[in-house]
Amino acid sequence: MVNTLKPICRDLASQLAARGVRFAVLSPGSRNAPIIMALEREAGIETKVVVDERSAAFIALGYASVSNEPVAIVCTSGTALLNYAPAVAEAFYRKVPLIVISADRPEEWIDQDDSQTLRQYEALANFVKASYDLPDSDNPDMLWYANRQINDALINAVTGRPAPVHINVQLSEPLGAAGEIPDEKTRTITVVEPARTLETARARELGKCLASPRKVMIVAGFMSPSPQLNKALRRLAAMPNFVVLTETISNLHGNEFVSRIDTTLSEMTPEERAELAPDAVITLGGALVSRIIKSYLREIHPTDHWHVGLSHTTVDCLKSLTTRIDMKAEDFFPQLASAMQPHTQPSRYGDRWRIIRDRAISTHQAYTAGAPWSDLKAFATLLPMLGKGTNLQLSNGTPVRYSQLIGDTAFHRCDCNRGVSGIDGCTSTAIGASLAYSGLTVLITGDMSAQYDIGALATADIPHGFRMIVVRNGGGGIFRFIKSTSQLPELEKNFAASSTVSLPLEKIAGAFGFRFFSASGESELRKVMKEFINPSIGPAILAIDTPAEISAQVLKDYFNRNQIFKNRNNVKD
Repeated sequence: MVNTLKPICRDLASQLAARGVRFAVLSPGSRNAPIIMALEREAGIETKVVVDERSAAFIALGYASVSNEPVAIVCTSGTALLNYAPAVAEAFYRKVPLIVISADRPEEWIDQDDSQTLRQYEALANFVKASYDLPDSDNPDMLWYANRQINDALINAVTGRPAPVHINVQLSEPLGAAGEIPDEKTRTITVVEPARTLETARARELGKCLASPRKVMIVAGFMSPSPQLNKALRRLAAMPNFVVLTETISNLHGNEFVSRIDTTLSEMTPEERAELAPDAVITLGGALVSRIIKSYLREIHPTDHWHVGLSHTTVDCLKSLTTRIDMKAEDFFPQLASAMQPHTQPSRYGDRWRIIRDRAISTHQAYTAGAPWSDLKAFATLLPMLGKGTNLQLSNGTPVRYSQLIGDTAFHRCDCNRGVSGIDGCTSTAIGASLAYSGLTVLITGDMSAQYDIGALATADIPHGFRMIVVRNGGGGIFRFIKSTSQLPELEKNFAASSTVSLPLEKIAGAFGFRFFSASGESELRKVMKEFINPSIGPAILAIDTPAEISAQVLKDYFNRNQIFKNRNNVKD
């Protein structure tokens, strides 16, 4: 077969395929031509070309997160690599194994004022599990060294705590040389990982620590769907002294759970908060969206706080950590659930939380029904209209926070870039996610996030099932709500960016070949949504226009809704 004459590039492509990498996102260049050539000729690896490296890396992130497989990204030399940084940082904190491959000039040309040269090796060191630098050589010892390094990199990415790795490949001229290559056998080193199980005695000991009358709270942050974990947590939630709190992007579903954390906590009286403070807290998943639950748990300082998961460091976000359990959650919780069975004792702790949850849902529904057209009204209208088979992608800021209030809608899965919570790359990530899913992928984003990543819409061959909803509330709606900015005189000019309300989405949709829809009221939104989610229409954009100041006030009043209802009743009396 005709292939690149660079043996390191052929070895790299072969090992990627052998390790289960089925998808690679390539950004064109001359220095990375031998790597692209090798990947295109490697059976089993599908490639996608995305010119903008920043968008390319987020597309790879979205694909990897939904497929649960490692994905390779390949760029040329120079600043191209630095454009990967935001997505690689997000992948690091989301535990997504991106294989970052950068072509480079030979080492002797770095810092010599040669074109497209900069210090690429370890340029992403703070956000990758390990960095590797491979020289261009035909020397047998150097090829053995390169093979060993590639093996180590790909093993490192997917074992233990998954994370990105960076492979920097020095390539000298000629770059495009190709020739007939005989069949090659690449060495692929296998790994046998230790079984991650608790000893029976240790599991029983942990179970005894959580037995009634102790009040136990489990709080789940973002994670991929896991039926095994979901089943185990439902078993624990059925224990009388347990309550399980879940966020929208934790992808956990069950009537036993409290899925509207902020709605429930804002319903509770000070006396209920004190009475229902947990003795022990167990956290799992990634960073929590809810500021309210973080503040609540930091204030009460539970006696025990266990964190379950494979972490790169000691995570003590609640300032009360007592135990690290370095196991995958889907391995730990089924064993804990079994160990808890002998410890069933009377308690009303879980029931009390669910009673307040149901009360909170009632006041939520009453408040939302009477609310004027606003962001809250829009989200309460559109989210229930999306099908259960939808893959929902949420941008940071307004969309992910409103979704927390609407509750468990049991989508196929729900994701957001909460590793570092940036607004950059949300559209690209959603497009990548849609490439890995045959059903409907719906991105809900704000006008600032949409504007930031508008170039992603130029990606070729965006899947038929991709939909993008843009909430045009004047930009930066979250800044009109949070205390740090909502009262500043510079709010509209410097934070909320109200000029983005005129983001010309209809023209943008037309330019990129998308169907366009718009709505500026509840009845119009209900009518439009039916056609918008029709599988037959292809990629589409829906603009939902909401009033900025009214939306901010509606959200502020939401967290004080019981007092508002009480005041209204007093006026009537």
